[in-house]
Amino acid sequence: MPNSLNSAHRIKNINQSSTEKFDIIVIGGGITGSGIALDAASRGMKVLLLEKQDFAAGTSSRSTKLIHGGLRYLKQLEFGLVRQVGRERDILYQNASYLVHPEKLLLPIYNRGSLGYFSTSVALWFYDLLAGVKKNEKRIMLSKKKAMQEEVMLSENGLLGAGLYYEYRTDDARLTLEVLKTAVNYGAKAFNYLELNDFIETNGKITSVKTTDLINGTTHEFNATNIVNATGAWVDQLRKKNSENLDKHLYLTKGVHLVFSQERFSIKNSMYFDASDGRMVFAVKRDRKVYLGTTDTEYQGNLENPICTNEDINYLLMAANTMFPKLELKYKDVESSCAGLRPLIYEKGKSPSDISRKDEVFVAENGLISIAGGKLTAFRIMAQKVVDRIEKKENTFGKCKTDSILLIGTSAKGKEAYKNMRSRLSNYKAKFNSNECLEKLLHTYGEACFAMLDKAQDSLSLVFAEIDYCIENESLEYLADYYTRRSGKYLFAVDVMKNQHQCVLGYYSQQKKLSPQEIKVEQKLVDQIRPILNLKIK
Repeated sequence: MPNSLNSAHRIKNINQSSTEKFDIIVIGGGITGSGIALDAASRGMKVLLLEKQDFAAGTSSRSTKLIHGGLRYLKQLEFGLVRQVGRERDILYQNASYLVHPEKLLLPIYNRGSLGYFSTSVALWFYDLLAGVKKNEKRIMLSKKKAMQEEVMLSENGLLGAGLYYEYRTDDARLTLEVLKTAVNYGAKAFNYLELNDFIETNGKITSVKTTDLINGTTHEFNATNIVNATGAWVDQLRKKNSENLDKHLYLTKGVHLVFSQERFSIKNSMYFDASDGRMVFAVKRDRKVYLGTTDTEYQGNLENPICTNEDINYLLMAANTMFPKLELKYKDVESSCAGLRPLIYEKGKSPSDISRKDEVFVAENGLISIAGGKLTAFRIMAQKVVDRIEKKENTFGKCKTDSILLIGTSAKGKEAYKNMRSRLSNYKAKFNSNECLEKLLHTYGEACFAMLDKAQDSLSLVFAEIDYCIENESLEYLADYYTRRSGKYLFAVDVMKNQHQCVLGYYSQQKKLSPQEIKVEQKLVDQIRPILNLKIK
């Protein structure tokens, strides 16, 4: 059977899958669902993953894009979680070094902050200890004078000093796609734009699911021994569809990020700092941009399209301008934004920021397994928890092995693998005359970038090579999905996206053999992301 992520074979693959019996069907194509698919497939299970939108379309493309070591969890005294996510961070770095990069962060300390200089020093030391931080990445404490030398844009009012420590930066959507592609490489099948309509029971147990293909309107039924609900913010919706009693339920909060040019948000370091209400805010440098976030507010609106409001923008601008008064950031400086939802487990009496980021598994009487909560960093452990539960029942497939599985974009572990891939880029410098472009491509696709570089002759044809790759290997069904989740241009290369769009649309339409009406649909979908790009600012 051809690769299920090859768009050209999508209909054939869906039809064939409807005739098979799977060990597990995973509903949800975010990082948790993709992690479950990889864990199960690597143990030898027959796996099918279904996603009603594009892969990573929800929370898994709208996070702070950091593999947290868990510093914020120290404030909640969740020491075990700090230790766990620190270990998981290192595992991911070893298995996907092209996609996960150490990021030095400056943590300024003020006399009005939640922690003083000494307590911050102790907290960072304890964090390094629990998280197993590498020797060359351990925290360094700075005096007020050295903190101002390190970051001249800082407010001096009440400044006591600063700490320098490390987090790891990634691209959440790309991570999801690479995990999913690795699962498919182990034999899993995965389809986007297949919406769950209903569960079908036999003798009181779920045995199959009914779906609708949102691209062509056809309906399909798929059969499996185990069904897993890993739909993030939609978990409770599926549990209600399954007629479950929700004695525990989700509490959704919204997190917003704003993107600025580095010319306008001219900080030397990525930062982690206190807002006036005590929330911690990140300002992270990436691709000549700085993204700022996040908010944490209760959310009860549309799940598919949470939006960034003027209130959200005001909050983040105030936080940034209080910390960096010399910048005088304004609404017009915001280049793009995104809003995502946190599917937290409700805890009575706690504010959004105080609710634990722990995950929980729910098993219905008819066998539906649902997992909710959790953090990006812990996705592998969450997946193992679910698949271990299935393995305990089946007792056939063995133990989890994902801690040693390389993601498909690399052929070796750790830093040296990344160094070797970077050195290979030198062969293409003369051809493309842009180190930045080459490195961006490597960070996005890993080893797959070299085939694109061989195929292309200039920067525009390189985009065409990307699109070909995404159609053939990443189930690219709409051009808007290339801009948003495959390349991330809608956030970090808005001008490039706008300048190239007509040429890119023409090439994409040709490759997909689209009719004039279908081209109009593609343009409409791209137009729908423009409100995100061009914020209507008063």
